[in-house]
Amino acid sequence: MVPDATQGVIDRVIERLGAGDIEHIVVATTSGATGVRFAEALAKKAAHVVCVTHHVGFAGGDVDELDPANRAQLEKLGATIVTATHALSGVPRSFSKAFGGASTAEIVAQTLRLFGQGVKVCVEIAVMAADAGRIPTDRDAICVGGTGSGADTAVVLRPAHMNAFLDTRIREMLAFPGA
Repeated sequence: MVPDATQGVIDRVIERLGAGDIEHIVVATTSGATGVRFAEALAKKAAHVVCVTHHVGFAGGDVDELDPANRAQLEKLGATIVTATHALSGVPRSFSKAFGGASTAEIVAQTLRLFGQGVKVCVEIAVMAADAGRIPTDRDAICVGGTGSGADTAVVLRPAHMNAFLDTRIREMLAFPGA
């Protein structure tokens, strides 16, 4: 990931919001730092900022990777926080780890990674946010993901719930590594 990519993605998201047709921004954030940067930058520009974190235990044990100070700041800024099982791994990954092979979800994830890790993350967090009832599936949203830390990818997509995953539509690539 390019060290200064996050600010460029923020700028591109703000530019795209100028069209006035998108109300929901979904941001992947682990510690909450990236989520805070977006929530601060979009405070007066987006109706709904949804920050999607790793599920508790992703890093092992019962660890919640969302920093409590960042959680408090996100809440103060009016962002919604979604902590949920990863849509493109979840239970099937535990079987792959135990017995080998790959699940359908993991194949989908690997296919999306052909466009970059951030694209996979964008699609996954859209499903997670939709399943949590935090974004509608009848309107486009901007989703922001990254590779490692920070953000390097933003897409406009029409989200779908997990049980209708194939209805997801990527509409625009706003930012991605190498672009």
